[in-house]
Amino acid sequence: MILNIDLVSDFVCPWCFLAKVRLDRALEELKASRPDLEPRVNWLPFFLNPDTPATGEPYREFLESKFGGPIKTEAALDKVREAASADGLHYAFERITLRPNTLDAHRLMYRAQAQGQKPERIRTLAHALFAAHFQEGRDIGDRDTLAGIAAASCGERSETVREWLDGRGSIEAVERMAAGARKQGIEGVPFFILNRRMAVSGAQSAAVLGAAVLQSLETGKPS
Repeated sequence: MILNIDLVSDFVCPWCFLAKVRLDRALEELKASRPDLEPRVNWLPFFLNPDTPATGEPYREFLESKFGGPIKTEAALDKVREAASADGLHYAFERITLRPNTLDAHRLMYRAQAQGQKPERIRTLAHALFAAHFQEGRDIGDRDTLAGIAAASCGERSETVREWLDGRGSIEAVERMAAGARKQGIEGVPFFILNRRMAVSGAQSAAVLGAAVLQSLETGKPS
């Protein structure tokens, strides 16, 4: 049975990284009870800050402006660290100097999905994009960086990906999809749409996500 999961997210959202890790765990745990399920995770773009300059902006400055100073910023980051620690996910916020524009990162994901890359490669690509930003402090708005990530995750030649990124491929599609998410009332991410029937908002636990997936399979069935 096909299990369709649309995951609306942004690669500079720390809660989306945690949601990805928890979703992976939920699906792994579901295998035991529902080996018939064939999960298909479709990553949909979202821009937390649509006004991010094309070249990015200073990370710490952005956070302190958003949260209201260094003390409140540290409190917000500590909240993320604490929530993720139980899932074995660790952030290296101190390594991040730039908050990138994620248009090209979303284009890369859109391209991989449009090519029909295997689910494992899509999962690897998503993790690599998050990890590059949140754990390695790399600029995922840089096209050479993205080309290298695609080569390692999807087995493509980095030169081919870089050439594609320098063109206009998928820009309109990604921007249209991101705008469409907001038109549908999605104002925050992560946001899950399960089997086109049920919505779940936020970085819920693996247990909650697993239960929601099972519920979505029953929703709409004749009684």
